[in-house]
Order: sequence, then structure tokens, then C-alpha cells
Amino acid sequence: MASDQTKRKLAAILAADIAGYSRLMGADEEGTLARLKLLRRELIDPKNKQHHGRIVKTTGDGILIEFPSVVDAIRCAIEVQQGMVERNADVPQEQRIEFRVGVNLGDVMIEGRDLYGDGVNIAARLEALAEPSGICISRTVLNHARSSRPLSEAGSAWFPPFFGPLDGSKYCCAKFEFFVVSEISPVARVNG
Repeated sequence: MASDQTKRKLAAILAADIAGYSRLMGADEEGTLARLKLLRRELIDPKNKQHHGRIVKTTGDGILIEFPSVVDAIRCAIEVQQGMVERNADVPQEQRIEFRVGVNLGDVMIEGRDLYGDGVNIAARLEALAEPSGICISRTVLNHARSSRPLSEAGSAWFPPFFGPLDGSKYCCAKFEFFVVSEISPVARVNG
């Protein structure tokens, strides 16, 4: 029976893509690709390694990374976004590479080196809800991260006290925004 052979595990999933990638490629295809490769080599790969992530796949402007820990996934997301803010400081708005990031903790199915299932799908939906330079996390991620206070060590970023309403709330975290979404559905939207 095929379902008996399906391996599963719980994983923190980070999904990211570049906002406005088609526009950037249309304006300067070779330059955009060269800048993306440089970002990967100098920022994304080192942060991913530092926080024990494993790149599951890349798709042009997108990347899917699994982490054994929610804390590591959030730290990586914050540090990459902080690095992007610094790198974009002197870049004209229309030429900036800005990531949208979603982080979820969920059950995933393992097939070779690839991951499938709701854990991945929800991370992708969260990423789609994030604004450019933003991070969107699920309530599950928030609850796990809150209990360990992981973000207080993430450079200039801070982990705001989440004692108020959590659904669709927007929080500022350093120079970018943190969105918290409790449930994801095809029509879910973050209030801002």
C-alpha cells in the first residue's frame, strides 16, 4: 500500500519569493539574475547554513527551505530581510530585490529530497500574503517562537509582546513588518 510507505515529519518551512520579479527581469534580465546569484551566495546561503536550514528547491525567483526548528526559521527570515534592507538602501526603488517570506510549522510528506503537503502549502500561502520585505507567520509558528523568545537575539530586530489580538495583526520588526495570520484559506487576507 503506497500510503504505508509515505514518510512524514514535522518541519518548519520557509517559503520566499521576489516581489516584482517579472518586472525586474523584463527591465534587466541578465543584471537581475546576476544580482540574485550574488544575494544567494553572499546572504541567503550563509544565513541558511548558520540556522541549520536545508534548501528543498528553488524556482527562479522562489526558494523553499526546511528547518528543524521554528526559532531557526524565523531567525533566518529576519536576518535575510535585514540584510536585504541594508543592501537595498542605495538602490532605486524600481531596481530593488525585495523578498516576501512565509513561515509555517506543519506536517510534511517526504519524497526523495522534496517535501509536500499542507505544511508546505500553508507556508506558500503565507508568503503570498506577505508584503515586499515582509514576513508572514502562522499562529503555530508564533506560539512556538513566543514561548522561547527567539527573536530577542536577532540583531536589531525585536519580538513584540503578543498579548493582544493575533489574527491578521501587523507588527513592526526592525525596518520591516511582521504579519501574523491564524488560519489560511484561499480568501484569507491580512489587515493592515
